[in-house]
Amino acid sequence: MNSLVSMVGVEWILLYLVLGSIVGFLAGLLGLSGSGLLVPLLSSIFCYQGINSDIAVHFALGTSLACMITLSIASFQAHASRGTVDWKIVRGMAPGIILGSFLVAKFAAKLDGVYIALFFSLVMALLAAQMFSDWQLRTSSKPICVHGLIFAGFGIGSLSALAAVGGGFLTITYLSYKNIDIKNAIGSSSAIGAPVAITGTVSYIISGWSDTISSPHTLGFIDVPAFLAISISSFMTASYGAVCSHRLPTVYLKKIFAMIALALSIKMLIVFI
Repeated sequence: MNSLVSMVGVEWILLYLVLGSIVGFLAGLLGLSGSGLLVPLLSSIFCYQGINSDIAVHFALGTSLACMITLSIASFQAHASRGTVDWKIVRGMAPGIILGSFLVAKFAAKLDGVYIALFFSLVMALLAAQMFSDWQLRTSSKPICVHGLIFAGFGIGSLSALAAVGGGFLTITYLSYKNIDIKNAIGSSSAIGAPVAITGTVSYIISGWSDTISSPHTLGFIDVPAFLAISISSFMTASYGAVCSHRLPTVYLKKIFAMIALALSIKMLIVFI
């Protein structure tokens, strides 16, 4: 870490540590992977460092998905210890999520960053509107089945690789639509984040390898100093967020969820549009 600090600058490492602490807490609180929270923030930081906006989005996506591995593990451990992880849901959605995230991540790495920013903002704004209004789709009368979970997992994995939001936000939305209690949905989504993170990270490393081979402290589209600092600090704070999650009423969790989604949607538009 010391050599990385000297190359990158201590001020950036400190910023990454603070960012990781905040995102880790929110990941534990809302059962999110955290990458959806990181994408607009890291995009802004990378642009400020002088990276071209198109490449900055790809670096933000790749680095966020890499950080998501640690965030998912920390958040999952905290929620599993409280018995809010539904393993039937996790086992059913994981295969589709892995396939969807791997296929789409290779495609997303070649897209113009502006299109990704627009898509990210749209998804987050729709989720915020749904939570603020308490509008609900007509719930399905059919019970959750394996085929349905695989199909939903494929869609969520695909969206997650494209905009780094599906591991948490969309999983919670889908499970709420299927009448799963919000706290169980949060706990289950925390476990689902790991396969998305690992698959997406590998894809972004492979896709960005030739474009970044001469760039310092990078691994494909992964910014190594940002990944290390954010991962360390987020792992330490995720458990505190999970404790708060089990103490807050459901209505508060939904409003917090909505406000964060809206803020991130606006942030992404301001930076790139």
